[in-house]
Amino acid sequence: MKVALLQGGRSHERAVSLRSGARVNEALGELGHTVESLDLGPELVSRLRDFSPDVAFVALHGPEGEDGTVQALLELLGIPHTGPGVSACRRCMDKSLAKYLMREAGLPTPDWVTYSEQALRDFGAAETFPVAVERIGLPLVAKPAAQGSSLGVNVVTAAEELPSALISALSYGSSAVLEAWVSGRELAVSVLADRVLPIVEAVPKDSNTFDFEARYEIGGASFTCPAELEQSEAAEVNRVALAAYRALGCSGFSRVDLILAADGPQLLEVNAIPGMTETSLFPQAAEAAGIDFVAMVERILSLAA
Repeated sequence: MKVALLQGGRSHERAVSLRSGARVNEALGELGHTVESLDLGPELVSRLRDFSPDVAFVALHGPEGEDGTVQALLELLGIPHTGPGVSACRRCMDKSLAKYLMREAGLPTPDWVTYSEQALRDFGAAETFPVAVERIGLPLVAKPAAQGSSLGVNVVTAAEELPSALISALSYGSSAVLEAWVSGRELAVSVLADRVLPIVEAVPKDSNTFDFEARYEIGGASFTCPAELEQSEAAEVNRVALAAYRALGCSGFSRVDLILAADGPQLLEVNAIPGMTETSLFPQAAEAAGIDFVAMVERILSLAA
């Protein structure tokens, strides 16, 4: 097949996307496909038309590549693509919207408050900070509402830290989420064609959270896959993860991140297009299921085509 590999992009996750794309490109070559690597830019449509691919493999992360923008363009051009469709990408990318939808589906997710840049600038929303702290409690987590890879995430342990944490989160976008801190084990559940893969547990080595460095620097975290869980725990984690995947309308493949707390799993977010780097969790889960990286890429491609 002729495969257009979309990678790079203009988001803060460009470097991660290029690493994902490089691994996918190598796998597609091993599978014998004709590959054209394309970056986002003014010539994207003309290059897609010139190449006329049978399918597009989307290895983009963050805004524009993971929020439905590229997916809508590909669908307009009639090009099948890997990963979820436009509406699911939009839902997953907006963490606040995703949490509302999960709550509406009766799924557990930590309490949260959303602040927009406009509300803070034009409506005096900063006066509600004490209310937000009282409602959510401390510590809490401040993070961009539409960003991935744990960029712009800060743990707030005192009320006076809240303004600077929000400023940091809003530097990555126009809205931010304040989310109740949940103590527990950080788990990732990867879903491939509605099949739940073995659960991955991430344990950061030098920080209390699974931040950008822990995710993408070799040795930044240790991983256990399958995670060492009681059978009943694993069953419940898989149940809520698959329910979240479906509630947000995902298809093809995605990854659900959650915390296993003392009272059960708490859903954090669903990643519409999980990373494919050497330290990414989705490939680790596939490998634990007996699916090597090349076979995984082939499966993802076949789902799109």
